Amino acid sequence: MSELETGVATDRAGAADKPVLSSRTSRAAAGWIDCHEAASLTDLYREDYVPKAFRWVDPRPIWQSRNDRIARWIDDPTDDERVRWVEAQRRKGVDTELTVTRYAQNTTLTFIVLGDPGEGDASQYHVLRPALSKADEIDFTYICSDVIYPAGDINEYYDKFYWPYQKLPGPIYAIPGNHDWYDGLHGFMAHFCGADADLRPPQSSKTSRWRRVVRDRFWRRPSEPEQDLIEEMTKLRKERSDQPGPYFAIDSEPLLVVGIDTGIQGRLDQEQGRWLEQISKVPKPKILISGKPLVVDAREKTIPIGGSGSVKEIVDRPEHQYIAVIGGDIHNFQRYPVKLDDGRTIQHIVSGAAGAYTKATHKIPKVEAAKCGCTEEEFRCYPRRGDSLAAYSRLYDKRVGFGRGYLVVPYQQAPAIMRELLDGNVEPTRRADVDEEITQQAWKAAKRITKFPGSAQGPFHQSFSEILDWNDPPPPLFKSFLRVEASEGEVEIRCYAATGCKEHQDNPPLEDHIKGRRQGDGNWSWEVVLE
Repeated sequence: MSELETGVATDRAGAADKPVLSSRTSRAAAGWIDCHEAASLTDLYREDYVPKAFRWVDPRPIWQSRNDRIARWIDDPTDDERVRWVEAQRRKGVDTELTVTRYAQNTTLTFIVLGDPGEGDASQYHVLRPALSKADEIDFTYICSDVIYPAGDINEYYDKFYWPYQKLPGPIYAIPGNHDWYDGLHGFMAHFCGADADLRPPQSSKTSRWRRVVRDRFWRRPSEPEQDLIEEMTKLRKERSDQPGPYFAIDSEPLLVVGIDTGIQGRLDQEQGRWLEQISKVPKPKILISGKPLVVDAREKTIPIGGSGSVKEIVDRPEHQYIAVIGGDIHNFQRYPVKLDDGRTIQHIVSGAAGAYTKATHKIPKVEAAKCGCTEEEFRCYPRRGDSLAAYSRLYDKRVGFGRGYLVVPYQQAPAIMRELLDGNVEPTRRADVDEEITQQAWKAAKRITKFPGSAQGPFHQSFSEILDWNDPPPPLFKSFLRVEASEGEVEIRCYAATGCKEHQDNPPLEDHIKGRRQGDGNWSWEVVLE
């Protein structure tokens, strides 16, 4: 096989002879070929634990997540409840600046980011061994959104958090996702912040009485903590999180990591907005970690702040020195180097694929600078659009087409098909895929996958990825996680894949690698290390 076919590429960062696996250049690195055996998970599970595949089409998780619909349709108490939790932490004696200072004297900072991990099934555990293989010398792990599915339950942390991550070095910090809020954030605040719910001030609400009555009638209440179970959980991790609240900062000499809580609907309360404005004035480079991305699926998104303004307005100000934004919630990897009018570039990264269902990327439209501040050539995603189309076509054929193969798009042809579906402007990056001839059967299958049943805006397509979720290979899993390394004037961000193949479990493919350097004028330049 050729170099590109076997997955050996070149890392341009001074390691010219170092082999680098990437699905951008290799079918093998994507998991399509040479995946002779799926990674075994039996030694990762606790004794007698048989994980049940998490299904979003199951009525039980849908009912447990009902607070999402209630918050969006009737009344959302999230902002008021967040204020109460933060006040409880202050009454406990937590520093009002909400900053972790244990790394303040560190001249380097290294951490792993796991986005949206907590389904507790095989797809989450398939990320574990690759993540452990890249956890050397890390200071901590950071979970970005949705720690526990479906509803952040305080008693479900054993097999979805404490057991799988017991060997990760250092503490584990997190920001909550919308699912962590479906129990009123009780589980999250207890496990990550050691909060005492009894210290919260009384509830207050400005909403109308009838809305409160309807909300309270159907609202999911938090479970009663099972104290014996919680004591067993906490024994699994020797080093506990010392984070002060649901939003907080981690200080170090080269970098300030700022985490915000976007609640259920993707917004900040007024008090958190004031805190973000204040912490952003600290004179050092910053990475923002958010429960929702600011740029995703080729479009900018808004995270409004109660009262006025938005998170993006704060991030974009040059005096605040943000160099990157990492957002969860969307279960794949995307990166947009967004160019601002003053010449600066901020890396906007989506990283929510550390366990939950893989969100299809073949539905991402062509990336245009007018809509999101960067071009298609600069954009990166994992899985690649063609791989996403091929993977989902297999699932679609199995579950809708009775496994007869009529709806399968061969992985060899899928990248060339995506080129045509995107008006011929997105060339395959794998050399082996460039000249693949598109058969009539494959083209018809692709058109059915992207358009049928119903319109592209229909209910099926809005929940396409959830309905066709899979937890074991084949097809390749296409999970991922980040490793961030910072030193004085320099930051590197790598995205590693978890394919589910045994060949990759201790040597995960490197899907993206960028390096930022501070220039003499204080601005940052970025190099794409892995083309």
